[in-house]
Amino acid sequence: MSVEKKTRTWTRRAAMTSAGVLAVGGIGVLATRKSDKGGSHSQYFADLSAALKRAEMAHPSMIIDLPRLQANIVAARNTLSDSKLKLRVVVKSLPSTKLIEHIASGMHTERYMVFNDAMLSAMALEQPESDLLLGKPLPVLAAERFYRLTSSRDNLAATLPFSDPHWLIDSIDRLQQYAQLAQSRNKVFRVSLEIDVGLHRGGFVDVESLTQAVSFAKQHAHLEISGLMGYDAHVPKVPDSKSAYRKSQANYQAAIEVLRTNYDANREYCFNAAGSPTYSLHAKQTTANEVSVGSAFLKPTDFDLDTLAHHVPAAFIATPVIKALPRAEVPGIEMLTGMRRFLDANTERAFFIYGGHWLAKPESPPGLQYSDLYGRSSNQELLTGSSSVNLKPDDFVFLRPTQSEAVLLQFGDLLVYDGKDIVERWPTFPVSA
Repeated sequence: MSVEKKTRTWTRRAAMTSAGVLAVGGIGVLATRKSDKGGSHSQYFADLSAALKRAEMAHPSMIIDLPRLQANIVAARNTLSDSKLKLRVVVKSLPSTKLIEHIASGMHTERYMVFNDAMLSAMALEQPESDLLLGKPLPVLAAERFYRLTSSRDNLAATLPFSDPHWLIDSIDRLQQYAQLAQSRNKVFRVSLEIDVGLHRGGFVDVESLTQAVSFAKQHAHLEISGLMGYDAHVPKVPDSKSAYRKSQANYQAAIEVLRTNYDANREYCFNAAGSPTYSLHAKQTTANEVSVGSAFLKPTDFDLDTLAHHVPAAFIATPVIKALPRAEVPGIEMLTGMRRFLDANTERAFFIYGGHWLAKPESPPGLQYSDLYGRSSNQELLTGSSSVNLKPDDFVFLRPTQSEAVLLQFGDLLVYDGKDIVERWPTFPVSA
């Protein structure tokens, strides 16, 4: 075969191969193209937008839907109705006195779980007769500050007594530190022992270490063990959740036996467990006698779990559109705008919103998304959408928080929506970590 013929043969084969690659590649590109997901606000968000405009809102706000909140209170009440479990409201997830009071009233409880010294002090001042359990162990210096503050408060207002909290203890070293502080103040500290039931986030991990702590407390006149706390948020997120729950319950039961055998068999303890992801599991069968619930009352996106299918989202971020542009272009790579739009119809238009970079996901109108090329911004965040999204400046965009505990503190007063109007403003706690 001549060189010329070989060249022609190779060229034909190369062309055929290249065409095949392009065809396959084209099919792949077409298969990965994202269709137009855009649209208009549902009637719910259209009504909420109108309510915000009647309230003359023009900046980012956190909305609490009162009817939905009430539905979640009823859902929790119904879930626990056939059990003997007490409910403890998680303060960090609901950092507003009015919000907490509304939920506590609906759940008929005065039990609260707090996670930092700032909220602990606030709850002790505002709810002096409440039962406060720490949800995480605090440095002993935080406990010392708490008693300095409350001692000063009592000197000024001796008519406002408060109950000492249940301090959470996760190690023998911390238990010894708290024992020293209790002795120096000539007080008896109530301590709850944190146990690892499978989450592996600290706490007493086995019978031996727990027994050592119990024995130490029994010999110390300034310590009183008031119960156990075992958090099992991992359960609905692992592959075999049923097995994980059984193991967590076995671990908890073993800890209870250590306490009753080595400390006091007849004492009435607080056996705290669960959290929003697992409280419904405990309602069916548990070794605990109380559950903690917070985020389930607002149901941010991180709590879209099978175990919370009976709850509904009740908190939304509302923020105005500042700029609505017909084309979403990324600086420096404007030439790729057309290709981006071809691959994803939801990158066609650009909407810059008031504020941003929250722990939240776009909710309404549908089809909005963050730009993976432009980046995040807490000043004027870019959301992209298709031509089906007809937002204009001053229209509202709604986002759904991924969590409640940090996000609720970022907007000032919570705006309470009764299904028709903004009817109240609930102040939040001061910002704290």
